[in-house]
Amino acid sequence: MSEERTERPERTERPERPQQRSGGPRKRRPFQRRKVCRFCADKTLVIDYKDPRVLRSFITERGKIVPRRISGNCSAHQREVTEAIKRARNIALIPIASTHVIA
Repeated sequence: MSEERTERPERTERPERPQQRSGGPRKRRPFQRRKVCRFCADKTLVIDYKDPRVLRSFITERGKIVPRRISGNCSAHQREVTEAIKRARNIALIPIASTHVIA
């Protein structure tokens, strides 16, 4: 028996191949801007039922109140906006529906 160990030939490194995904083309996640409550961002904005210009941006064409997940308001400000819209509707500053426009 020979004491010499037969050394293994060194492995030649394979060139790396790019990893292929088996799931087909890579899906990109669409970019979405993070929604920020505009009242928290700008402390000078005030929610007032007597200011229909601000409140109209939170009402749809059909007169529904825009939900928080779409408008980006925080829950506290969304409650204030909702209350202000309802008060403005009661005193007819904002129409209840689009067909309620007084000529």
